[in-house]
Amino acid sequence: MQVGYDKKRFVYSVIGLIVLFFIILFVNIIISYANLRWDLTEDKLYSLSKGTRHILSQIKVPVTIKFFYSKSSPHVPTYLNLYAKRVQEFLEEYEHASKGKVHVEVYDPKPDSDEEEWAEKYGLKSMETREGDKIYCGLVFTSADRMDKIPFLDPSEEQLLEYKITRAIYNLQHPEKKVVGIISGLPVFGDKKKGTEEWLFIKELRKTYKVKEIKKDAKKIDKDVDLLIVIYPKDIRPSLEYAIDQFILSGKNALILVDPYCLSDTGADILKKATLEKLFSAWGISFSSKQAVADLRQSTFIRTHGEVKDSPVIITARKSSFNESHIITSGLDNMLFPVVGAIEKKKKKGLKLKFEPLVYSSKDSDLVSIFFVTMGTDIVRRQISPKGRKYPLVVSLTGRFKSAFPEGLSKEISKQKRQIKEAKKTSTVIIVGDSDFICDDFYVQKTRIFGFVISRIFNDNLNFLLNSCEFLTGNQDLISLRTRGRFERPFIKVLELKAKAQEKWLQKEKELEKQIEAVNRRLEELEKKKKESERFMLSPEQEKEIERFRQEKIRIQHELKEVRKKLRADIERLGLWLKFINMFLMPFLISLFGIGFALYRRKKARQGR
Repeated sequence: MQVGYDKKRFVYSVIGLIVLFFIILFVNIIISYANLRWDLTEDKLYSLSKGTRHILSQIKVPVTIKFFYSKSSPHVPTYLNLYAKRVQEFLEEYEHASKGKVHVEVYDPKPDSDEEEWAEKYGLKSMETREGDKIYCGLVFTSADRMDKIPFLDPSEEQLLEYKITRAIYNLQHPEKKVVGIISGLPVFGDKKKGTEEWLFIKELRKTYKVKEIKKDAKKIDKDVDLLIVIYPKDIRPSLEYAIDQFILSGKNALILVDPYCLSDTGADILKKATLEKLFSAWGISFSSKQAVADLRQSTFIRTHGEVKDSPVIITARKSSFNESHIITSGLDNMLFPVVGAIEKKKKKGLKLKFEPLVYSSKDSDLVSIFFVTMGTDIVRRQISPKGRKYPLVVSLTGRFKSAFPEGLSKEISKQKRQIKEAKKTSTVIIVGDSDFICDDFYVQKTRIFGFVISRIFNDNLNFLLNSCEFLTGNQDLISLRTRGRFERPFIKVLELKAKAQEKWLQKEKELEKQIEAVNRRLEELEKKKKESERFMLSPEQEKEIERFRQEKIRIQHELKEVRKKLRADIERLGLWLKFINMFLMPFLISLFGIGFALYRRKKARQGR
């Protein structure tokens, strides 16, 4: 009886294992056809955003995305191989979310294959390895008779992947591009004679808009211009300033970049400033071209004459400086402003424009003269006396504007019926107190790998500019895609420690300066009391005063060293504490939880018996 029972149990066990095998097999097959992903990142970096889903829901003409990737090449860099897998998974998200309106095709352009020939015809760029292989990793978008492309997917721009894909889909559905007119006192369009290229932001704008250059000697702005961008309006003519005035009063929007001291201006003129005083006065705002904002908490390390110094006038605006309630700046992480001016609201009656700051300085900031800015970092620091006030660096003005030229530019123009003295429509003008931030040097780093130029964008300067253009032209669905998350985050606690140390350092420096001034005054007083015969000799009182000052200087220098030492100790202590948490505390807690859970299950099992 026992033998028959054991055989029966064995047969049931075998049948159970076979059934379990088929259940697992069928579950895997079902899951392989299902698009199930669990995005655990804080900002949901690997999931489609609401903006993308909204654009996909409005697709009228189906879109085909062709992904060309040299998967079979044995010399593909590991980082690119991993990135390509993530791209393919992300494209599957588009295909699933579009409900059949987006179709994804994957091609492996092997050497001398039809796929390689197609990639070349589409204009995709290849990265050449040391072994001479051509590596493709690009996208081609087609919809009816229209086509768009991303020539090469740069892994360093992974946070922009969704934006680029969705923008291409959006452009295919809206073939008529809006016109952006640009007035610039800087060579943003490049110079063929000098062999300089267009600045990167111009190239990026061309992907979404039709870009039109407006010369500085222009007397009017064409009616087909939808958005006006004014960059560094140095020595701008009254006729063009009047044209800007009339453009805004017609109900259209503008982005204006002024500057108290433009580092990108390579001209011989010492005064490298640009503003629109007449327009600003009429709009009820002030911008001092004689002062720059210096921020101790948001200073930036720069290299000058072989030395690395922390410059408070080169401001790195971080998360806390952005207006979180505005769609343009809510997703930004950091921006770099090289010598930026403050834009402030005047107390003027009768002005109904909405004044909304988008980017602030920190409370540890002050206004310093441009004269001292040109003298160097050390001199600038001595001029700073923070008063706990935040200065607006970027502002938005919204409302019905009034003309800055109520009497017209001339008698002839004043007689024209087309002159607008007060707007009938609401306009928005975004003003930035710096023009340098759109220069390539201040937001993109270019490196050459295997003969291919890789551009790494290291802050949100370009994102801000493109966000502003999309907001002012009405394409607000794309804004949330570009600034939705970051793969790298700054160590905020270390930055706070450095800011506190800088405050102490500055106090000690000022204390030392006061001591020097006091000693100099004392020495002058003693010099006056000396006899003519003792003119070139130090009196005992002077020697005593100088010696006292030397001792005081040694004491203050020692205290400055202690400030630096304490800063390093605090940072090292913080690092050790984090290492302890990651390497010992967390594993210990997890182990403790596992042991506790095992004991709990054992206790429950005993109770069940």
